[in-house]
Amino acid sequence: MKLDETQEALPKIEFYGGTLGTLLPFFVFVSGVIGIALSGAPDERGFWPILILALGLGLLLCKDRTAFSEVVIAGMSQKIVMIMITAWILASIIGVLLTLTGFVEALIWLTDQVKLSGPGFIIATFIICCIVSLSTGSSFATILICSPLLYPTGGVLGAHLPSLAGAIIGGATFGDFIAPISDTTIASALSQDAKIGPTIKSRLKYVFPAALFALVSYSVMAYNNVGTSSIADIGGLGNPKGLPMLLVPAFIIYLFLKGKHLLHGLLFGLLFGTVLSLVFGLLPFDKVIALDIENFTTKSFIIDGINRAVGLSFFTILLMGLVATLKASGLMNRLVDFATAQAKTEKHAEGWIVTVMSMAVLLTTHSIVAILMVADFTKKTGERLGVSKIRRANLLSLIACIFPFIIPYFIPVILMANMTKTGQEYDIPQVSPLEVGLFNFMSWGLLIMTVITLIFGWGKFNERKDNDEKRYKT
Repeated sequence: MKLDETQEALPKIEFYGGTLGTLLPFFVFVSGVIGIALSGAPDERGFWPILILALGLGLLLCKDRTAFSEVVIAGMSQKIVMIMITAWILASIIGVLLTLTGFVEALIWLTDQVKLSGPGFIIATFIICCIVSLSTGSSFATILICSPLLYPTGGVLGAHLPSLAGAIIGGATFGDFIAPISDTTIASALSQDAKIGPTIKSRLKYVFPAALFALVSYSVMAYNNVGTSSIADIGGLGNPKGLPMLLVPAFIIYLFLKGKHLLHGLLFGLLFGTVLSLVFGLLPFDKVIALDIENFTTKSFIIDGINRAVGLSFFTILLMGLVATLKASGLMNRLVDFATAQAKTEKHAEGWIVTVMSMAVLLTTHSIVAILMVADFTKKTGERLGVSKIRRANLLSLIACIFPFIIPYFIPVILMANMTKTGQEYDIPQVSPLEVGLFNFMSWGLLIMTVITLIFGWGKFNERKDNDEKRYKT
C-alpha cells in the first residue's frame, strides 16, 4: 500500500511569517486538543472546531490560498485516509453486532468459570493484544478487533478503565514494533536496506524489557485500583449463549494472517458474523434492517455502527488536510538539511536521527509517512558516520511506536478512546485520549529503552566489512 502517494503532487506553499506562520495553525490545533483532553472530554467530535479553526488560520496566513486549498483537499483524499475511515466504520459495525449478540456476556461467563478478577483481566488483556498484534502485524487491526470484546468485559468485571484501555493499545504497540509483517517494521528496515529477519532478532533486546516494564506497571495499577464489582457480583450477567460469536474475531484474524487486505478481513468478518448470529438465533432480523414508516426512518445495527464511527472519521479527514499543509511547506526538508549539517560523529548521528524522526512524527501524525520522509536523511547520515543499517531501522521504529501511541491528538490514541464507547451499553464510562496515552505503558517502556539506547549505546553492534550484522556490542 502506498501511504504517501499525494506527497510529490503537492504544490509548494509559503506562509506569511515564515516558519512561525507555517507552524502557528498546527500549534493552535495541538494546544486545543490538549486543552480538551485535559478537561477530560473523551469525544473526538470536540476536536472538529479546533481543526476547522486551524485550517482557517492556515488559509489566512498562506500566500497562495488557491494552492493551500488544493493541498488540503489532496491531503484529505489520500488513499490511506479512505482505508482508515472504511476500517473505522466496519469495525464499529462489528462492535455493535458483537454487543447485540451477547458476546460480552459470553466472555463474562468464561471469566466466571476461570475465576478471573478485574486486575487479572487487565494483565490477560495486555498479553492477548500482544499476541493478536504480533499475529496480524497491525496496531489498528488489534485495537479494532480487541476493544469491542475486552473493554466492556473488563469494565463489567470492575477493572481500572484507563489501565484496561492502556493494556489494549499497549498490546497493539508491541506487535507494531516487533511483528515481521508490521508496516512499521517493513518501512524502517527496507528503507535502510536492512534484512527483516536480523532486524526482528535485534529488536528483542528492546521489546522484552519494555514489555516487562508494561506488564509490571499494569499489574501495579490494576491491583491498586480495583473496582467494586467482583466475580460473585457479575456471575449472574454471564451467559454462554454468545460463545459461537468467538468465531468472528478468530475468522478476521485468520484472514489477516493469510495476508488479506484490511477491508477484505473486516467486511468478510462482518458478513460472517451477521450470518452466524442469524443462524444461531442471536440476532433478530429486525436488527439487521427495519423500516419505521411513521417516522420515515430505517433502523439497523449497521446504521448504529456507522454513527459511532462518524466522530473519528471526520477527525481523520480534517487532520490529514492540516498535515498536508505542513508537508507542502517544505518545513521537514529544511529540518533535514539543518540536521545533516550538524551531525559530526556516530553518536551525533544517532541523536539527530531520533530528533528528526521525532519531529517528522509529531508534525505528520503518521509513523509510516514520517519514516518515508526521513529515510534518505537517516540512510545517508548513518552511512557517513558509521551507524549500522539495522540500528538505523531500530531507531526509526522506536520513535514510530512511541509518540503516535501516547499523544492525545494521534489517530491510534483517538481510535482507542473512541472504541471505549463499546462499553456504553453496560453503563461503562469512556476513557479520554489523554488517559489512553498516559496508561500505554508499552510505549513508555520503549521511550525508556530509547533513552538508554542513546545514552549508553544499548543494542549497538559493529558492522563487519561483509555487512554481517550479527556481532553485538553492549
